[in-house]
Amino acid sequence: MKEMRAIILAGGKGTRLRPYTTLIPKPLVPLGGKYSILEIIIMQLAKAGVTHITLAVNHLSHLIVSYFGDGSRFGLKIDYSLEERELSTIGPLTLIDNLPENFLVMNGDILCNIDYSAFFDAHVQSGSQISVSAYKREVKIDFGVLRYNEVHQLTAFEEKPTIGVDVSMGIYCINRSVIEQLPRGAVYGFDNLMLDGIKNNRRIDIRPFSGYWLDIGRPDDYQFADENFVELSEKLGIS
Repeated sequence: MKEMRAIILAGGKGTRLRPYTTLIPKPLVPLGGKYSILEIIIMQLAKAGVTHITLAVNHLSHLIVSYFGDGSRFGLKIDYSLEERELSTIGPLTLIDNLPENFLVMNGDILCNIDYSAFFDAHVQSGSQISVSAYKREVKIDFGVLRYNEVHQLTAFEEKPTIGVDVSMGIYCINRSVIEQLPRGAVYGFDNLMLDGIKNNRRIDIRPFSGYWLDIGRPDDYQFADENFVELSEKLGIS
């Protein structure tokens, strides 16, 4: 039986989600008066077969530790890695000494119905160093877009077009060797990981996802999820 380990990044100050995060950390902000955001994620990971979760914490970490404890009520093991200063998205992983060969990494403010087990299996079986889940977003351009040739003559014009772009969902699988090459305790972000990966010819696989995904980083998105929690809970597979 495979063992899956997940690292959840839960150390941010949640400044974009103020005033909800004035007194409590973003991962503990409640949805629908029933569950916290992080609680939903942990329930989903447990259902997918994850046996060990490490929460990378910093801001108001004592509240998160007090709330989740050792994870026994979720049927898995939860432990904690404390950042004494903000290390961005990937830097916190360098503080964890017992990483398995391959592991899930995700932000602590993501609601989605991805199959974590299948995502993990695809990463391992492919031999990827890094797998990134991607979601297609439609981006509205609020200007008239000009297309022109090499001599600057107009060839096409689009009035306020909508463009589809693939964005990172904040859910990854990473091979331990990638983290072992990074300096311990240094600030290092996902952007650095991608750009250095390209420069160093690392194998980075993009795995498109077309299900439900919502990043609750902004008040509008949080309010939508809170008000529509009953409907969302069905999509997320929780009750």
